[in-house]
Amino acid sequence: MRLDHRQWSLVGLIASALILAQYFCVDAQQSAKVARIGFLASFGSDPSEAFRQALRNLGYIEGKNVAFEFRASGGKAERSAHFADELVRLKVDVIVAGGATSIKAAKDATSTIPIVMSGVNDPIALGFVASLAHPGGNITGVSNLAPELSGKRLELLREVLPRISRVALLAYRSMAMRTSIEEAQVAAHPLHIQLRLLEVDGPAELEKTIGAAKKQRAEALMQIEAGVFYPYQPEIIKLTAKTRFPALYNRRIDAEAGGLMSYGFNAAERVQRIAMLVDKILKGAKPADLPVEQPTIFELVINLKTAKQIRLTIPPNVLARADKVIR
Repeated sequence: MRLDHRQWSLVGLIASALILAQYFCVDAQQSAKVARIGFLASFGSDPSEAFRQALRNLGYIEGKNVAFEFRASGGKAERSAHFADELVRLKVDVIVAGGATSIKAAKDATSTIPIVMSGVNDPIALGFVASLAHPGGNITGVSNLAPELSGKRLELLREVLPRISRVALLAYRSMAMRTSIEEAQVAAHPLHIQLRLLEVDGPAELEKTIGAAKKQRAEALMQIEAGVFYPYQPEIIKLTAKTRFPALYNRRIDAEAGGLMSYGFNAAERVQRIAMLVDKILKGAKPADLPVEQPTIFELVINLKTAKQIRLTIPPNVLARADKVIR
């Protein structure tokens, strides 16, 4: 049967309608796609409000186009491995891994799901990436590596205690800490400061170790950041106060919790950078092509209440540089 021009027009309209319907159906499916972000941490609870807000600023609304799967191992390698395998089975779109144990577990669990790492000092030495500029593989993220940081912290202690010559360096006993320890040792040499290395395996050793540093005539304490310490920071701060140690910490919240001073990277900046890397990956970027980022914003917090308790006067020029002074 031959169709006249009116029938052909009707056929064309129907075909066009079918194409448009298919287009809108595909578009609706894509719009409705929910990105699944897996979190693998040693300690902590659900993703922080700061991270959720950073993602909201990028257009990700929980329950609408993003969902979270959070797992915390308690610092145990076997639990990290178990949870990493679980996130892989859930087929998350990206894994955010915090701390060396979690990053290694995620790396061992998958070579295809993108991994955004944080909370690690030297990802190259630990074998997570080939280089900061060209990570290779399926891992990128934000490193704590800032070679000049140890020197600046020791200079701060020297400004507060001009005659200081011996500093206790508190570190978790782990290969992941070696680069940071070596950086501190190199930075101490031109300042004529002797470092007393205090390595601990866990909380049971803290009181004895910090007490021993005092007996070794250390005049101040500087802590190397490690996620495994986080649950025990209140105890560390309490012990340094008990021994009247002037102590310099890494995180703002440590000074806010009673530590004398903190000098380290801005936590909000790190959260923003991690969120932006996750966004790029969800939009199709490959981790191998995204350079590992390093801290660029640092902040100094001084707790004058603690200074008064240990009878220490903070010089006015140091106070003037502080981003926050707790009075």
